[in-house]
Amino acid sequence: MTGFGIYVHWPYCAAICPYCDFNVYRARGADNAPLLNAIAADMEAHAQRFGRREASSLFFGGGTPSLLRGGELAQLIDAASRAFVLSADCEITLEANPEDARLFGEQAAAGVNRFSIGVQALDDAALKGLGRKHSAAAGLHAVGVAAATGQRVSIDLIYAREGQGVGAWREELARALALPVEHVSLYQLTIEPQTAFARRVGRGQLKPPDNDAAAALYEATQEVCAAAGFPAYEISNHAREPAARARHNLLYWRGEDWIGVGPGAHGRVTQLGERLAFEAQRQPKDYVDAVRENGVGWISEARLTGEEAADEALLMGLRIEDGVELARVEALRGRPLNRDAMAWLVEQGLLQHERGRARLTRAGRAVADKIALELCA
Repeated sequence: MTGFGIYVHWPYCAAICPYCDFNVYRARGADNAPLLNAIAADMEAHAQRFGRREASSLFFGGGTPSLLRGGELAQLIDAASRAFVLSADCEITLEANPEDARLFGEQAAAGVNRFSIGVQALDDAALKGLGRKHSAAAGLHAVGVAAATGQRVSIDLIYAREGQGVGAWREELARALALPVEHVSLYQLTIEPQTAFARRVGRGQLKPPDNDAAAALYEATQEVCAAAGFPAYEISNHAREPAARARHNLLYWRGEDWIGVGPGAHGRVTQLGERLAFEAQRQPKDYVDAVRENGVGWISEARLTGEEAADEALLMGLRIEDGVELARVEALRGRPLNRDAMAWLVEQGLLQHERGRARLTRAGRAVADKIALELCA
């Protein structure tokens, strides 16, 4: 049976970042109990439908789930363990903001064993430009506090920021890799539609690096990480060793199963040979009402076609160093991928094709989505 995990979306943030297009809402001090109870009930409803499967990962994402106190997280972890079976080594990840470092100790005591901290930058001016409320010093302090709990620590950084040069990024990244962390997620700034940043770009108030500058920053990222012992195992993710890789995200990239609970969460479950896709109600009130009235928080349920399932498997599988099993993708599609395009991509040094798997080269990772489109043509 395919691997399985649980994603819990906590939609509230102390402030909304101008680059964020996730399903988030400003925290206004409302009682958390109704949403906590709804998420717990939704997990139980999933278990009743899909069975009490063993989960190797429980991931609290957002939003800012580090706003939750240890007791609230313990409530959700207990609900997950009653609805499903958490494996003995289940990785329980909490996405955290540096401002919440004072809570890390009680969150670890509740069962969190991996902190993923949104440091985002180690430069105060850059943090201000990104709309972050913490300072570089606060980010460093949060990493130290998380490491002191004895749990795994990962950090997020954003590069290709306005005015960022390669030399400055190399220095900043080297400082980050010297911290007591074993995993880093390094995201190139993307201007998403409907965000504050998109509106600023439209008004000419924000000018991110052009494609050539962004490509140079990406290459520098790969070089600095490799030299520091953080090889890339996915386009944007680097780990000191295989054990430190983000177990939950690997479920996504490998096309395995997960349920998604909480407002706006998505899930994928394979049942009787079909790939089922779920999305929860986006507004917290609508989600709570849906669980109360229907037992589940879903707004939609769909059976993916073979073509849709194959496209997801290819797009996600190409992102990781293991690549994707071609026979699996072609079985889902019901027809071969474009082998002429594959041969050309191999000739151009963008793709490797060996032992039935397709893997991106380092150069290919920079244009992963375009390569997937070529293979599907």
